[in-house]
Amino acid sequence: MNGRALGLGTTATCRVPYPELLNTLVRALLRAGFETERAARCAQLFAESSRDGVYSHGLNRFPLFLSMTRSGVIDIRAEPQLVSSSGLLERWDGGMGPGNLNAYHCMDRALKLADLHGVGCAALANTNHWMGGGTYGWQAADAGFIGICWTNTCPNLPPWGAKEPRIGNNPLVIAVPRVDGHIVLDMAMSQFSYGALAAHRMRRELLPVDGGYDLDGRLTRIPEDIEVSHRPLPIGYWKGSGLALMLDMVAGILSGGRTTYQVAAEPEKETGLSQGFIAFAVQRLGDGDSTRELSDQVIRHFQSPSEGDGGQVRYPGERVLQTRRENLAKGVPVEPVVWQQVQGLAA
Repeated sequence: MNGRALGLGTTATCRVPYPELLNTLVRALLRAGFETERAARCAQLFAESSRDGVYSHGLNRFPLFLSMTRSGVIDIRAEPQLVSSSGLLERWDGGMGPGNLNAYHCMDRALKLADLHGVGCAALANTNHWMGGGTYGWQAADAGFIGICWTNTCPNLPPWGAKEPRIGNNPLVIAVPRVDGHIVLDMAMSQFSYGALAAHRMRRELLPVDGGYDLDGRLTRIPEDIEVSHRPLPIGYWKGSGLALMLDMVAGILSGGRTTYQVAAEPEKETGLSQGFIAFAVQRLGDGDSTRELSDQVIRHFQSPSEGDGGQVRYPGERVLQTRRENLAKGVPVEPVVWQQVQGLAA
């Protein structure tokens, strides 16, 4: 196996140079029938998720992604189609195509609309899992825009007060551009996403805090117990439950697409999702210097030392930037079993 071994958690993990990771993913997608340009973009989005430390939605999810293309759940040839347009709001139909390509396209549309109108929104129906949601926040911030985006999911989260899943963990992303490091919040409505649970399980690590319930209804930090019970904990208890509901409804209404209760509950058949992408062109307000200074002032205050607390305060996205630099310099950590599987798919 290529890569340098290192210890992460309790399992042996390897580091693979980023160009090698990217090229391997491209080859696997081309072999799966992707057109060249789309294979390059799709592979880039997967590789960048792993580069930035979102391993659960990068390389680790890639084999499932290809499995879903083979089963026909994901149509590799489908491209998003404009359904309707009303000023700064557009509706798009993803045609059940690759979720990351559809999401990248719609955030790009939101940016273009914002460049024209100051604000832009692209609502997307009939799409698939968008992989690492933070990707589209970074996309907006890199272009100099404030970005907000979210997606619904299959029913995988019980509402507060219930035991069976009826809502989705519905990731929400908010990004603010900043010269000294963009501020990008990427959060699911469950304390830990299913991808994060799987990543901790593969590393044989306990969760840092309680993440859900076991089969006996007890709060637990054991990821596999939560996966078996299908009872992850909503963030903020009833608040996360309510926010998940609202994100689902707004995505479905704006896009004219499905809401969570209409989506198949099995992850291997999860399709027909609805998403929203909003961009704000703050540069059009003409006060770029004051905006940049305000962002810096907020972060300086946010990270100011606290008495009696030696812990480091990180703003959303700061760890991603640190991880990105480290992984580009040392190689991207990969799970050996997953890496071997993907290498086989690319051979």
